[in-house]
Amino acid sequence: MTTHTIAFFDRVESALHDDSLQTALGRATTRFIGNRASAVAAVNDFEALRDRARAIRAGALARLDELLARLADMIERRGGHVCWAEDGAAARQYIIDLTQQRGVHTIVKSKSMASEEIHLNEALEHAGLDVIETDLGEYIIQLAGETPSHIIAPAIHKTREQVRDLFVEHLGMTPTDDIPTMTRTARTALRQRFLQADMGISGVNFGVANEGAIVIVENEGNARLTTTAPRIHVAIMGIERICENLDDLGVLLQVLARSATGQRLSVYTSVISGPRRPHEPDGPDEFHLVLLDNRRSDIIGGGYAEALMCIRCGACLNACPVYQSIGGHAYGGVYSGPIGAILTPLLQPELPDVHKLPHASSLCGACEWACPVKIAIPDLLLRLRADAVKNGKYEPYEPLAMFGWRQAMTNPALYGMGGKLASLGTRMLGRDGRVGWLPPPLDQWTKQRDFPAFAPKTFTELWEERKRAGS
Repeated sequence: MTTHTIAFFDRVESALHDDSLQTALGRATTRFIGNRASAVAAVNDFEALRDRARAIRAGALARLDELLARLADMIERRGGHVCWAEDGAAARQYIIDLTQQRGVHTIVKSKSMASEEIHLNEALEHAGLDVIETDLGEYIIQLAGETPSHIIAPAIHKTREQVRDLFVEHLGMTPTDDIPTMTRTARTALRQRFLQADMGISGVNFGVANEGAIVIVENEGNARLTTTAPRIHVAIMGIERICENLDDLGVLLQVLARSATGQRLSVYTSVISGPRRPHEPDGPDEFHLVLLDNRRSDIIGGGYAEALMCIRCGACLNACPVYQSIGGHAYGGVYSGPIGAILTPLLQPELPDVHKLPHASSLCGACEWACPVKIAIPDLLLRLRADAVKNGKYEPYEPLAMFGWRQAMTNPALYGMGGKLASLGTRMLGRDGRVGWLPPPLDQWTKQRDFPAFAPKTFTELWEERKRAGS
């Protein structure tokens, strides 16, 4: 059963009570946050760097048609092929047709959220192809039969002990929690796959229009093998993932690595501009770039275009207290966390409960603070909430609750009476200043945490008492 067939609040409830998930999330997000803080502190003026990165992304989106045409033209001049895919179905069909025309049987893949977005693996396997994920995190979740739960760390929801058990079951590893041993086991299993594969499929971190090149950023080296060892390389790129030149790329790479993993620069940065030239010793005989639209053109023309500035660093996920508590699978779509709560309703509006995702936020602003291109994520979440209400997607009790709230907030006497009743009621229900149970629908709060009892006196009453005492 896929996660989006389960109601959103049920997924959340399950995640909150999953002890292994809570352990894994606590370990990973704490490490990511600390690494980012150290990397940012080492930059003289990181805010200025963020401003430059934001300006670059905004400028690229404003000239998207021009830059994409330039990129495609340059790649075709160098012997590459470009597919303009209107949606996921077109992208899947192009790749499947290519495998059939070229006699492809085995495919290796490096990490690609765009391929997850269009459910490519499922389509390829249905066509009878052997598809192997080669990113360690992606490989782990492929063995587990799951989907990624984080943009840059697909298996963030897995503990070391769970990974050990997967490798024992599927790879015949002798039981051990030693990480070097586990990674060596995976590397041994994958090495022959690279040599046997007919096709390699990768994502794209950035396209560089002036150079007619794509850029892939990684830390493991599997993407380099994926893009050079097989005779055919297919890269899938969301059309928004473009910049104009290498100077712009340099800025984006600086904020990407620091925000994603806390590195000054990722270990491997590959710039690919086409198939292998006659004088080159390695590389594919064919290079195909799939430019994926999949509703992005509609987003660019509307009020949510800023969301497409995202460079997929995952920093907003790590900083978000909601993501830290429920992980990625609870969101139900390909993209999770604060940016996923925006992108999923825009890119996958057909998913059940998708209108509830923007509510999976405390609006604390930590996501915007962490975002390397300063996307106003809380503002976009509020706008999506408002759109959902306009479209009639809300709980039946919400209009009455909002009416009552409005009446109380515009009537001082009613507001004061409500405060006194709330103070009395919560103090009667509570113990030591905390309430462990509230009646529906407020029980949604107390199912997970205590509610603080209201103070015996309001601030206004305390202020008046102080003024009287002072006079």
